[in-house]
Amino acid sequence: MAALNHIKIPMRLIDWLRQEPFTLTLSSGFFSFYAHTGVLNALEDEGLLPQRLTGSSAGALVASCWAAGLSSADIKAILFQLKRQDFWDPGLGWGLLKGDKFRGMLEETLPVRQFEDCRASLALSAYDTKSKSTVVLSSGELIPAIYASCAIPVMFQPLNFNGYRLLDGGIQDRPAMAAIESKERVFYHHIVSVSPWRKKNSRALKIPQKANLVALSLFDLPRCGPTKLEKGAEAFLAAYEATGRALYREVVDNQVSLAI
Repeated sequence: MAALNHIKIPMRLIDWLRQEPFTLTLSSGFFSFYAHTGVLNALEDEGLLPQRLTGSSAGALVASCWAAGLSSADIKAILFQLKRQDFWDPGLGWGLLKGDKFRGMLEETLPVRQFEDCRASLALSAYDTKSKSTVVLSSGELIPAIYASCAIPVMFQPLNFNGYRLLDGGIQDRPAMAAIESKERVFYHHIVSVSPWRKKNSRALKIPQKANLVALSLFDLPRCGPTKLEKGAEAFLAAYEATGRALYREVVDNQVSLAI
């Protein structure tokens, strides 16, 4: 009988999510905010709402929009209308884009301006170029924090904020785990990277190992970018449909993996 105590009962992802409150953690991944929104839409369809969110880069954008009060349908509508000229503002500096248009879009879109006014607890990862370390932003002004976490090196100019000089949170904290507590229950959407500048066995590409963490990995999602925004709708739909299927798959070794 003692041996039976060590047998793990298979559990579907949807049942794991329904068991107890969870934190939704969204990884970095270039223009993967379309895919993150598809995952979030599938969760909302099932009434699976996170009590807390963390994010890096593209994950920070989606996590922030939802925490600030937008639904996944709202975020989808904004992204589907997005055009390159909406955020494209080249200027002199340590990056191609000044980021003024991006911050202006956030000002027009977000229902709240402070972390403290969000409907769910929120923490974003950014990279401080001075200390060469990850900084967790979780209080005060929301829009500069989102921009900082999304400021892809070379593409966007760094942001001087609260004594830091900040760039993309995915530089050092791709999985957006810097703000996670040891006992926190985490559902992690892992963007499967095919970036040519990361080494195949890079730690940044691996799923974090942590108790009470379940990861979702969706393979072969359409690739988006500033010159491929038309692929965004495809990435959203692929992630949405795949997540709908994944919710009814069993969790194996703390993860659910699915090919599109």
